Amino acid sequence: MTCYDREDLGLLLLRLGTGGVLAAHGAQKLFGWFGGGGIEGTGAAMEAMGYSPGKQSAVLAGLSEAGGGALLALGLATPAAGAAAAGAMVGAAAVHAPNGFFAAAGGYEYAASLALTAAGLAVTGPGRLSLDHALGHAVNRGWMVPAALAVTGAATAVVVGLRNRRVREAAEFGQETLFDE
Repeated sequence: MTCYDREDLGLLLLRLGTGGVLAAHGAQKLFGWFGGGGIEGTGAAMEAMGYSPGKQSAVLAGLSEAGGGALLALGLATPAAGAAAAGAMVGAAAVHAPNGFFAAAGGYEYAASLALTAAGLAVTGPGRLSLDHALGHAVNRGWMVPAALAVTGAATAVVVGLRNRRVREAAEFGQETLFDE
């Protein structure tokens, strides 16, 4: 008889909560559910935030959030799911970073919390109350954790770096000369 412990139950709660929130965020972007903009609206917003092309950025962010969140909730392919969700949330945090840390002021607190939780689940694994465990961890091997986090980290750094450059160039281009010499 299998007896589950506090760790298994705690990981299940973390996976269900974090995965559910991420899946809902992705559904807003992909389908317009829960008051979201769907691909078109989110794509326009992404373009305005400096993520270009906006429509493809919306699809990738939506898939990373919805897919990563759903897989985290199920405890399936946990390293890839956690890494994908964390990468999407780092992209969101980059948008909010100029507003400081706290979410009440429009900061990156919430996105960073989701990113860290998703990355933490990728590292710790899903626990025994998961599909990964039921399937013999076929898509949750030890080597997959650093591989998933490294690939996602590199891709996220490139995407956020390009976005930050676009935002910086737009700000420089839009500035007017205050004094003529």
